[in-house]
Amino acid sequence: MERTALTHAMARVPGPVTVVTTIDGTGKRWGFTANSFSSVSLDPPLVLVCLNKTASTHEAFTSADRFLINVLAHGQDAVARRFAQSGVDRFAADDMETCELGLPGSHGACARVACSMYSIVDAGDHSILIGRVVDTCTDDRTPLVYYNRSFTYPATATATEARVEEPVKILHLADW
Repeated sequence: MERTALTHAMARVPGPVTVVTTIDGTGKRWGFTANSFSSVSLDPPLVLVCLNKTASTHEAFTSADRFLINVLAHGQDAVARRFAQSGVDRFAADDMETCELGLPGSHGACARVACSMYSIVDAGDHSILIGRVVDTCTDDRTPLVYYNRSFTYPATATATEARVEEPVKILHLADW
């Protein structure tokens, strides 16, 4: 399997844009941008986020006991880009405030998911951080989405409905 073929295929899959944050034992804040974020289980409540093993934040997160997933809102492209850069102070813009579990969070996010570390799974060149959800905060803002190597946002229901010209037929197994 060619790496570029997989990268091209995965670019066609829209995903949420998140900034994941934690604080280490010395009080230093850490964060990274991720678009590999998903629900895992409702009982117990688990979510996952993936982190590249070569990331400068890897050690901080794999030794953390908690982390906060900020699901960014449309218009927070600059936040996503800043937390994806290496060699910069990702918290310099001072747009992160103390939120759930005392962790840095964005009040502009459309959702925040606070987690205690549940498990870390080795997955090739990434680590899968599985968090047990202990708190959430949501807002009505439109989420920021990563699709085809750029930031975008989902169309509103009204705009989507306006494009539908005829009813959609739902096929049931008996119809096949």
